[in-house]
Amino acid sequence: MTKENSCESPQPVASYPQPNAITSSVVPDVVKPPGGYNRPVPEFFTRTGDDGTTGLIGPGRVPKDHPRPEAYGAVDEAAAALGLARSLTNLTSTRAILETIQRDLYRLMAEVASVPEEAPRFRSIGPERVAWLEAEIANASEGVDEPSGFILGGDTPAAAALDLARTILRRAERQLVRLSHDGEIANPDLMRYLNRCSSLCFVLTLAEIHAAGLAGPTLARPKES
Repeated sequence: MTKENSCESPQPVASYPQPNAITSSVVPDVVKPPGGYNRPVPEFFTRTGDDGTTGLIGPGRVPKDHPRPEAYGAVDEAAAALGLARSLTNLTSTRAILETIQRDLYRLMAEVASVPEEAPRFRSIGPERVAWLEAEIANASEGVDEPSGFILGGDTPAAAALDLARTILRRAERQLVRLSHDGEIANPDLMRYLNRCSSLCFVLTLAEIHAAGLAGPTLARPKES
C-alpha cells in the first residue's frame, strides 16, 4: 500500500446554494403587504416646525421654547416615565393606576396646549380627578411606612421609574405655575392634579420597595450603626 493510498478519504464538503440558485426552501415566500408594494410611505414629520416654532390648539404659533410648549412637553415626559414604570411593576393595582393617570395626562396636555380662548373646550381635569388621586394616595399608604429621611432612587427598577416620574411631574407643576402667573392658564386643578400625582408616585415607590421584600428604601443619609 502506498503512502497516498493509506491516507483517509477526504470528508465531503458541505454544499451551499449559490446566490443565483436560492430556492424557496432557503428563503420563504414574502407576504405582500396590505395595499401592495406601491403603497405610499407615511411621513412622520411635517417640516412646519423647522423654523423653531410650533402650533397650539387655536390660532397662531409660538417658539418651541415658549413656556407653554415647555409645560405640556414636561407633562408628556412625565407620562412617558409613568409608562416605563407601568411596564416594570409587578403590582396589578399600580399598573391600573398608572394607566389611568397616563390617560388623564393626555387630556391635561390638550388643555395646556390650547390658547386661553380654546382651553375650556378641552377641560376635563377638575376637582373630582384631584379627589381620585387623593383617595389613591390614602389607599396606597396602607401597609407602607414613612421614611425617616430623604431617600435615594433605584431600589427596584419600578421604584426608580416612579421616582423619575415624580421629579418630572414636579417640574411640570412648576412650569404650569409660571403659566398661571402669566395669565396663560385659568384652571388651578391642573396644578393640583400634578402635585397630587407626584405625591402618589412617591407612595407607590414605597409600595414597590415593600413588595420587593426590602426592609425599606435606601436613605440619602445612612443610619448610624
